[in-house]
Order: sequence, then structure tokens, then C-alpha cells
Amino acid sequence: MARVSVTVDGTRYSDEVEPRTLLVQYLRDTLGKTGTLVGCDTTNCGACTVLMDGRSVKSCTVLAVQADGHEVTTIEGLGNGELHPVQQAFHECHALQCGYCTPGMIMSSVDLLSRNPHPDEQQIREGLEGNLCRCTGYQNIVAAVRQAAETSAEVGA
Repeated sequence: MARVSVTVDGTRYSDEVEPRTLLVQYLRDTLGKTGTLVGCDTTNCGACTVLMDGRSVKSCTVLAVQADGHEVTTIEGLGNGELHPVQQAFHECHALQCGYCTPGMIMSSVDLLSRNPHPDEQQIREGLEGNLCRCTGYQNIVAAVRQAAETSAEVGA
């Protein structure tokens, strides 16, 4: 067993985990953060995307011990009680159908906008390349990211 100390959604957790425990398993099974979804376990779909120290990572390919000492933000911790501008834009632009990919898409979008606050359509599509959606056709997802960028620029975020 290995001890990990991780800040998740602003709360510090310290737990014993098996060294082979994936971050997604730790988040879901130990901490109950079930908004982080498991889609493929092979880093292909992006449903498990979270932010680690502000950068998107696929939590099915990160070991919990690798997150030791780091700060992780899940979809549950993103809005601090309110919808984050990206979450709001996804809602307003109808950027989901079944919703399975949505948490990962939103987390990747937040990372993209933190690095590039004014992406064009091509940059948005490239920024979301590692996240798959089988339902929407991506048009509304791209529109949501664009709207979130515009909204953030308007409020000076």
C-alpha cells in the first residue's frame, strides 16, 4: 500500500491506496466523485478527463500515486456551487445528448481556454481531439466552447 495526499476540488484527502490504483478509480471508488466517468480505460475517449494542477489529464492513465501532492479538479468541483462558464455554455448551446462525454469535454475545454482564451474553430477542434462523442457531431460542442470564450472575455475572466 502507498499513502497519497491529494487535494481534490479544494479538499485535502490522505488515503492508503494500492500502487496500481488508477486516479479515476481513486476519485470514483474512494472519494465518491462519480462525475468522472470511465469510458474506455485506454485513454481513447476522454470521458475521465480531470484537471491536475490546472492541466487536463485522462485519469484512467494516471496512477493515484502520481497525483500525490497535486491538486485535482473534477467536474463536481468546477463551478463552486454555480455553473462554470463552460458548463453554462454547454447547457445553453445544447452541447450534449447522452451526456457521457460531457464531463471530459468540459474539463478539456476549461484547460483549452486557460491556455488559449480566444481560440478559433480549428483550435477548439484540435484542443478537444482526445475527447470522443458518439452523439452530437461536435458542432454544438464547438459552439459552446466559443460562447464560453466570448462570455469569459466579456466578464474579464
